[in-house]
Amino acid sequence: MQSYHHFTLSERECLYQKLNEGKSFRQIAKEMERSPSTISREIKRNWSVRRNRYNPWNGVMQYIMRRRKCVRKPRIADEKAYKFIANGLKQYWSPEIISQRWKVENPGETLCHSTIYRSIKKGLLPEYQPKTHLRRRGKRKNTHNSHTIHPIHRIHDRPADVELRNRLGDLEGDTVQGKMGSGCILTLVDRTSRFLYAALSKTKESKTINKAFIKALGSTKPKSITLDNGSEFADFVNIEKNHDTTIYFADPHSPWQRGLNENINGLLRFFFPKGTDFHAVTDENLDNVLSLINNRPRKCLGWLSPVEFISKKCCT
Repeated sequence: MQSYHHFTLSERECLYQKLNEGKSFRQIAKEMERSPSTISREIKRNWSVRRNRYNPWNGVMQYIMRRRKCVRKPRIADEKAYKFIANGLKQYWSPEIISQRWKVENPGETLCHSTIYRSIKKGLLPEYQPKTHLRRRGKRKNTHNSHTIHPIHRIHDRPADVELRNRLGDLEGDTVQGKMGSGCILTLVDRTSRFLYAALSKTKESKTINKAFIKALGSTKPKSITLDNGSEFADFVNIEKNHDTTIYFADPHSPWQRGLNENINGLLRFFFPKGTDFHAVTDENLDNVLSLINNRPRKCLGWLSPVEFISKKCCT
């Protein structure tokens, strides 16, 4: 007896011929090297009631239709998985974050990020769309033009601890610009914990940016700050004095030297797209976004959020 495989058209035509010859199911099964039950099921499934006979071509068409309908039940059909995914998307987590967090909270149970992407694409999560809940929205981010200033300390002068991310307090900073003339957001992200500090600024003038530093950092005393060469940081000497720190500047046109800050700014752009009028954005709006970002699990932190990472590091 051969191993099981689906009936082909030629086998169905052979079956049709043997039925017309008046052979029994057992005789046909023996000649075709099939199980009698297999022959019986094939005839029962594809028997034409209207014509009262077996038709091989009708059998092929019925087989094709059944195969199209025979699909695996989607993973998201599980109520537990659906609620977990929906809760993650509600907090604007990426599918990868959701799948990894699922593995942490449900050991031994799998949930692939590609499954979540497919579910969103197929509309199985109608309340969550790529354009509203996925960071990239299918668009490429534009490059950022910077204005050269004359720094005292360059990025190559930074201590080894900054490069190795061995301590908290080493920040990377930049500004996220909105609609022309509507101000910007100053962003400062910790290189080790990925914790984001930010504050609204009515303009990109250096004095206004200095005030934004005070507002964003509060009582926090950074050990170092790495900035780009934007003219808004021209008064960096006073920023150093205000926060008792040292400011290092990246090389001109080298955003990859502050890759972490550029990445976080891209995440912030999800909530405040290009052209946003920051004069209409309140401190409360910004604080809500900062809460979402700082409570977002990160792969580089072992799927802990920046808040969880700082709490764990401080406790140890």
